[in-house]
Amino acid sequence: MSEIKIALDWTVNTNHTGFVVAQELGWYAQHGLEVELLTPEADNYALTPAKKIELGQADFALCPLESIISYRTKARPFDAIAVAALLTEDLSSIVTLKRPDIQSPKDLAGKIYASYQARYEDQIVAKMLENDSATGPLTITYPDKLGIWNTLLQQQADATWIFDNWEGVQARQQGVELTSFRLAEYGIPYGYSPVIMASEKRVLENGEAYRKFLRVSGQGFLHAKDHPEEAVALLQKLVPAADRNPGFLLESQQYTAEHYGSGPNWGHMSPARVQRYLDWLAEHSLETRKLPLSEVMTNDLL
Repeated sequence: MSEIKIALDWTVNTNHTGFVVAQELGWYAQHGLEVELLTPEADNYALTPAKKIELGQADFALCPLESIISYRTKARPFDAIAVAALLTEDLSSIVTLKRPDIQSPKDLAGKIYASYQARYEDQIVAKMLENDSATGPLTITYPDKLGIWNTLLQQQADATWIFDNWEGVQARQQGVELTSFRLAEYGIPYGYSPVIMASEKRVLENGEAYRKFLRVSGQGFLHAKDHPEEAVALLQKLVPAADRNPGFLLESQQYTAEHYGSGPNWGHMSPARVQRYLDWLAEHSLETRKLPLSEVMTNDLL
């Protein structure tokens, strides 16, 4: 058996369904893989998923594309590379609780934004306000990562970044009205999030096992797309207790599955789309070193 550890970017949710399906149906084991899903509540996010790759504690991690760029451009670079995308579209938004004084991003000037402290996050949100002709900056706070959604609900912050297919569905189910701002609507060509990250060196060393893991995981995601009720029943065992409402999980699963991709295209990233994001980061001086595409992403394992 080849041992594979994947560090998830959050507590188990519908972005992760394919891994859960492949695990629970025994498909990884059938293909000679012993897979462990590492979740951040184990250490309350003391280490990011990407950091676990750098430290050799995991083979794969889920992270936004900017984590790859961050690791490649730091003082002592690490050979992080994106090997697959979980979603074909960016399903994230900057959101506020619906209120009359916030109708567009410029209305967030002077308001409190709860940040995950991700690379470029604060600058991206600031650029959104600037592109909407805001007259002042945000106030940025850094709450406990796993509690940021509650920070918004409890009105300790005015805005934050969410996945529409998870917190967005959760809010709709609970009758919480949100105002959402998508990055693309304000001139920001965001990349993929989350991507599956690995070490380029370890990809070369473990290519056969890594390819097998991605192939079986892709089958899990596509099975979940075709069998949402079965997928939710498997997922329900692993999500946090507060999220086990089957109606919520089914709605989230069906929404998310629309963006899993299809057939042999599962996981594939568009080089042109990634290049646009790299160019945008350089154009707006969010990144001083313009990385070649080959250091950021590859579809070769798919």
